[in-house]
Amino acid sequence: MSAHRTGRDLELVSVEKHYGATVAVAGIQHVITDGSYVCLLGPSGCGKTTTLRMIAGHETVTSGDIVLDGSTITHLAPAKRGTAMMFQNYALFPHLSVIENVSFSLRMKGTDRETRHEEARKLLELVDMTAFAERLPEQLSGGQQQRVALARALITRPRVLLLDEPLSALDPFLRVRMRAELRRLQSELGITFIHVTHSQDEAMALADEIVVMNAGRIEQAAPPREIFNAPLTEFVARFIGGHNVFDIDGRASAIRADRLAVTAPGAGRMDATVVDVEFKGASVDVGLMGPAETGLTATMSDQAFFERPLGLGDAVGLAWTDADIHPLAASAA
Repeated sequence: MSAHRTGRDLELVSVEKHYGATVAVAGIQHVITDGSYVCLLGPSGCGKTTTLRMIAGHETVTSGDIVLDGSTITHLAPAKRGTAMMFQNYALFPHLSVIENVSFSLRMKGTDRETRHEEARKLLELVDMTAFAERLPEQLSGGQQQRVALARALITRPRVLLLDEPLSALDPFLRVRMRAELRRLQSELGITFIHVTHSQDEAMALADEIVVMNAGRIEQAAPPREIFNAPLTEFVARFIGGHNVFDIDGRASAIRADRLAVTAPGAGRMDATVVDVEFKGASVDVGLMGPAETGLTATMSDQAFFERPLGLGDAVGLAWTDADIHPLAASAA
């Protein structure tokens, strides 16, 4: 939980969701700090999207409560919660112009055309889409459609914006660009963003806090640097990536791949055989097979690797310091 509660925070109080005998979310207890960018991260089926939809009011809560700004919103209709949701497929109305899409919720509230269009233009300016106000969604690129969907979600002035894998439909280059745009918007607006993703890189780039989920439970919730440097469980270490997880002195432990030093055979704490080499530009990942079929990865700088290149089948030694060993707890699931 966050250490700095303000009263405007969003709190999940023992929230559960069951589908018959299947438990999708199992008693989540967590506080999301007001004004923070939080990523719910995990594999398919971990409960992250179900959690988001319960916050939005698009899924009923089996037990527990959702509290926002000191008020319980568990059973309120989506429009009454102070939240807004941006869907994965954007869900724009194909027959309406951009400005009519953005202002649609105000139209449903009976706001006059001039007022709602004025509000919509402010949001379109915020997402740099003013010049496209009269176009139809089919005349926009994927990135432009995403900006329109964002503006439409924001026009209700929500206290919490919920984003369901908003970058998944974009190509890799645009995905990186839109990450920066989302972070800029969140910083300018100062409202809470809760963003569901299965991408570790996306969560690391965006979040103030990453909530790693597994089998309907929270495995770890912490800032990105802490998640990467100090994973609590084997699941977190493996899912985040960049770590070697293996038994050291009878306990499951993690060592970062960039802290695993490749030495001459017999000169380290373990001998291994090179089974893969993957060039990544500034670095090279060396896949290794240690004793008892232990798969490991050592990340080397490109300069260090190419000064003494390694090939498949080469025998090497592996070294690390005790300070680089990070003991792991059992999974929460």
